[in-house]
Amino acid sequence: MTMKGCITLSKKLFALDIGTRSVVGIILTENDGIYHVADLVTIEHKDRSMIDGQIHNILSVANVISEIKSNLEDRHGTLRHVSVAAAGRALKTSEGSMTIDISENPLFTSEDINRLELAAVQQAQQLLLTANPTSDDYYYCVGYSVLHYKLDGDEIGSLIDQTGRTASAEVIATFLPRVVVESLLSALKRADLEMEALTLEPIAAINVLIPPSMRRLNVALVDIGAGTSDIAITDNNTVVAYGMVPVAGDEITEALSNHYLLDFPVAELAKRSLATEESIAVTDILGFDQQVPSSEVISIIKPSIDKLASHIAEEIKRLNNTKSPQAVMVVGGGSLTPEITKELSRQLDLPENRVGIRGLDALKDVTLSEGIVSTPALVTPIGIAIAARRSPIHYMSVTVNDKTIRLFELKEMTVGDALLAANIKARQLYGKPGLGMSITLNEKMTTIPGEHGNPAIILLNGNPASTKHQITNGDQITLVPGVDGKDAKLTVRDLIGDFTTIHVSINGKQLTIAPQIEINNMPVQPDTLIKDRDSIRYSYPSKLGDVVEELDAKVSIPFEVFVNNKRTVIEEHAAKFLIDDVQIFADYDLKDGDEISYIAQTLPTVGEIVSSLKIGHQASAQVTFNGTAVTITRNSAQALLNGNPADNATIVNKGDRLTITETVQKPFVFSDVFLFTDYTLPTTASSYKLLRNGEPIGFNDPIYNGDELEIKFSTSKLG
Repeated sequence: MTMKGCITLSKKLFALDIGTRSVVGIILTENDGIYHVADLVTIEHKDRSMIDGQIHNILSVANVISEIKSNLEDRHGTLRHVSVAAAGRALKTSEGSMTIDISENPLFTSEDINRLELAAVQQAQQLLLTANPTSDDYYYCVGYSVLHYKLDGDEIGSLIDQTGRTASAEVIATFLPRVVVESLLSALKRADLEMEALTLEPIAAINVLIPPSMRRLNVALVDIGAGTSDIAITDNNTVVAYGMVPVAGDEITEALSNHYLLDFPVAELAKRSLATEESIAVTDILGFDQQVPSSEVISIIKPSIDKLASHIAEEIKRLNNTKSPQAVMVVGGGSLTPEITKELSRQLDLPENRVGIRGLDALKDVTLSEGIVSTPALVTPIGIAIAARRSPIHYMSVTVNDKTIRLFELKEMTVGDALLAANIKARQLYGKPGLGMSITLNEKMTTIPGEHGNPAIILLNGNPASTKHQITNGDQITLVPGVDGKDAKLTVRDLIGDFTTIHVSINGKQLTIAPQIEINNMPVQPDTLIKDRDSIRYSYPSKLGDVVEELDAKVSIPFEVFVNNKRTVIEEHAAKFLIDDVQIFADYDLKDGDEISYIAQTLPTVGEIVSSLKIGHQASAQVTFNGTAVTITRNSAQALLNGNPADNATIVNKGDRLTITETVQKPFVFSDVFLFTDYTLPTTASSYKLLRNGEPIGFNDPIYNGDELEIKFSTSKLG
């Protein structure tokens, strides 16, 4: 892990490279744009005072810095001011996303997109805080790039002028922990040094290695150190992403050490010799000497090289929106790992000539003093020293709603950066949306949103501005809150739309047919206001059968009753409807202006229904009574109409409930004849005699078809 910087003295530059194992001090001189490495001092840490790019033991690091400072001051004079650089591995990368509802308020402008991106960056920052919870966490946003825009969940190239239900932005953002800078300041103060300017290692290295004309290209810079490999991505004239993988040169050294039983320092020296020697001589921990061909050693460590290349390639693609860059530059001591560039080109599907090592030859106008060995490991510290001189990062102060905010000029700072630093939440950039309503429409749940809030107004030095406007030291930013949206408010008509009505004539009666509307089972008018959780039902009575019952109880179609609890349609008793003498039926679609006539229904009797449905059977007998032919009949069923006894002549209305039960048939008896005749007893008779076929018979004796029945009386007056 490293943290790097430089100290300026007149035309001299003093660079510090604070690494995991050691601190490197470099003195450069500048004459007419030519940089000369005049001196270099390296001192190792006495304990693990640097972890993951952050100073964990300020006293220990300060002692090493003081020792280097004293050593160089003996030859170059007093050193007071320092320009420092935070290492790329101290940067934190996090992905974030934000989705908003645009169903009622489509994104019409680029500023809407900018604010959506800002909300996604804040979400990434919040995820970073959640993953690394401390009492004093704060992160400076170094930069971000958009991974995807989405409309209704599907990826889309641009959201401008799009309409849909939801819009989303997914970003990858990079942050610098405040504690990294503060711990560096503390260590420098203890070494009696002041920070004059700040730079970031990846930015500084890229500024030196990649000229401005090349920064529009999509290029990855990989600094392979001992413990980590730092990655930076350029595109569109800026650094768009930073990353780090916790594997580097030590992984290769350990593989070599494990296989040949070598002490770690011996394995490190052997690894460095692979690039220049055909064979290497080593002594293992048992004291045995070995002379091993370099090709054999490379084949042994090849799996570890492939693993290192795979980790670096995966991180490059993640940072570069899942695609390979146009080219890859490799620096640092680990860049000398055999075949690392070849394997990287394979992993990234790039030609081998698109992945290359950049040594000191990449730093134009740089010379070395005698005794300083040129290695790729010097590229980064020398580049930092030059970059800190050419383009140092300074503090800047701005005010946000009268609150002073201090920022690092890590890049071209914008209003959005100031809002992030001021902890302005994305939701403050818009007025609150109004409360919505949840209702049921024809048994389907529906949500009615409230009005969207209006966007907040951003003023930069009193003038309207966007979140993308660049800011400078001393700028004043004012955020005027947006107006809150109104709560959802609408009528049934607003919800359903305009209601159509039709006019028809039925037997000369004019009818206006409008939709039937109910709220919570109560009839209402179209202009009734809807409340939260209301249940609304509406329907259009557009069929003939839907409206005829409003006319008269005697015009029902169809005519239906319930016989033994079963719905039964009696077609022959239904009303008949006609248009121009053509019969129409219940499912006829009414049209505006229809003139309809009808013939009213006739109400059936119980006997007619029993006969029509052929329930039971009718018994009969033909007899003569006193010489007159008589037909005797009887149904084999009993009826209840709406629970009450009913005979065959009882009238049945629509919807009545008729219960019919069949009875056991019994023979007719003599007394049944009187039910079918108008016979009356004479008032002068004193006695009578009943005869069947001339033979005496009683009132309750059975009679049969064809019988001749008589009743005879005496002539004396009944007493």
